[in-house]
Amino acid sequence: MEWNQHRIALLSACLLTLPVTSLAKDNQQSADQLAPEAATGLTEQQAVTGKNWMVASANPYASEAGAEILRQGGNAIDAMVATQLVLGLTEPQSSGIGGGAFMVYWDQKKKALTTFDGRETAPFAVTPLLFQDEKGQPLKFFDAVVGGRSVGTPGTVRLMWYTHQRHGKLDWKKLFEPAITLAKEGFVVSPRLAALVEKDKAHLQRFEATKAYFFNEDGTPIQAGQTLKNPEYADTLRQIAERGASAFYTGEIAKDIVKAVRTAPGNPGVLSTMDLATYQVKERPAVCAPYRQYEVCGMGPPSSGALTLGQIMGMLSHYPLSDLGPDNLTSWRLLGDASRLAFADRGRYMADSDYVPMPTKGLLADDYLQQRAALLNSDQALAKAEAGNPPWDHAMRYAMDESLELPSTSHFSIVDKGRNVISMTTTIENGFGSRVMVRGFLLNNELTDFSFRSHDNGNPIANRVEPGKRPRSSMAPTIVMQKGKPYLAIGSPGGSQIIGYVAKTLVAHLDWGMDLQQAINLPNMNNRFGPFELEANTEAEQWAPKLETLGFKVQVKELNSGVQAIKLSDKTLTGAADPRREGKVIAK
Repeated sequence: MEWNQHRIALLSACLLTLPVTSLAKDNQQSADQLAPEAATGLTEQQAVTGKNWMVASANPYASEAGAEILRQGGNAIDAMVATQLVLGLTEPQSSGIGGGAFMVYWDQKKKALTTFDGRETAPFAVTPLLFQDEKGQPLKFFDAVVGGRSVGTPGTVRLMWYTHQRHGKLDWKKLFEPAITLAKEGFVVSPRLAALVEKDKAHLQRFEATKAYFFNEDGTPIQAGQTLKNPEYADTLRQIAERGASAFYTGEIAKDIVKAVRTAPGNPGVLSTMDLATYQVKERPAVCAPYRQYEVCGMGPPSSGALTLGQIMGMLSHYPLSDLGPDNLTSWRLLGDASRLAFADRGRYMADSDYVPMPTKGLLADDYLQQRAALLNSDQALAKAEAGNPPWDHAMRYAMDESLELPSTSHFSIVDKGRNVISMTTTIENGFGSRVMVRGFLLNNELTDFSFRSHDNGNPIANRVEPGKRPRSSMAPTIVMQKGKPYLAIGSPGGSQIIGYVAKTLVAHLDWGMDLQQAINLPNMNNRFGPFELEANTEAEQWAPKLETLGFKVQVKELNSGVQAIKLSDKTLTGAADPRREGKVIAK
């Protein structure tokens, strides 16, 4: 079936019936973070079941694009390409071809799990002073973000091409049809996108091309219900469809990307055509950690996702969470302090392991996690959560990282009729990335995921910026395995809060017996660096005084997860989308 105007109209009607959410008031939250409705609003979303295939993404248009490819006989890789291309159009604040992604992939025929690293890289011309002022002090975050300085070499297009060449089924050009048609004919602006543009209008108006796209001729921001066309994006996609990834990484598109970065008014960057021409996707082994009768598998370095999540789950495995249940204060104390200990190790040790030695195996070693778990055997919150000393064969002592990773990003999960499975988290980092737009798409600000300092008191910081290096990420696309088979594909957006969102959902489902939708809907309660973050306008707020009696500091804030998950059983698929965003599950 052709991607046509009738289908666009149906999806547009769907988007306009979505609840309008209020804007986050916390200035430390990303422009991509919105508050959910009241607690009752988190129970309206329903799980979806299917037998043959399933797509769960953060946007109805994107889910439909992936579903259409699966209807035409495409596989999970084919659907991934179509889904990502439409996300970059209809959810431009979160991901796109100007950014990067991590993908965890189960190949059913080979019975093999692997991961693909499409993370952005630092330009070869960067120096340790990239995000420091003339006095050697770190720049303010948005002084670094907005403009060309923060732009890393995009990896998403190469990731799509690389994986399709190896595992795709349908013709490459076919996968671009939904996004090209939608970009030409227009899509309906959702309440979420309109609200985000309004919130970030000061930054978005700084650059001519960005302003021309997100604002009307009279200077007003685009509005919900308005039809938005992007012929430049359609033309860019047409070239990539015809010539493959080389159309993006060499030639006129590459030159225009570099020009936009190097001439960004007030804050130019150092990206070069050489950076683009030499970019490579890396296929890496999955990092897996045992949990009960499962294995929780995901992305290793440069992502901290699987290691930090694996540490949290590994420590919790020493405690009877199933017996304690979700209404027990001890459950949340254990979850919060296990996360604090894992984040302490993350800050000390985790970075791009192609550049710095890392105790990857030691961080997940049974004996080490048992030692860390023993620290949780208390009735009170930990007075301090400090990095441990995991076993490894390197003597370097790293300083604690200072990078700030704000929420944005998108996640989708796909299972095809052949039972190939994809869990993919994709991003341009902060909401609307660098705000620099070229040829119809936004460029990332991924370099600000590096530490702005390179050393602290003479000790190097593992996640310091270096030429060609990939900044540390918290993206945690995950496939949970059971008895050698995929059981669950899951992930979320949310900056460094991603890890907590996934951990909470896994505990709620695997330990507390909640179905997938209930587990996602459960109010978010995260702890990364000490304060317990409780999701505003939900029942999580009721835990504040109880947690304070244990010694925790408490912050009530918008915790806008976007979990998209698919559970696999022998005969059925069950999918669930986070009601805090615009997610949609489509299945057959």
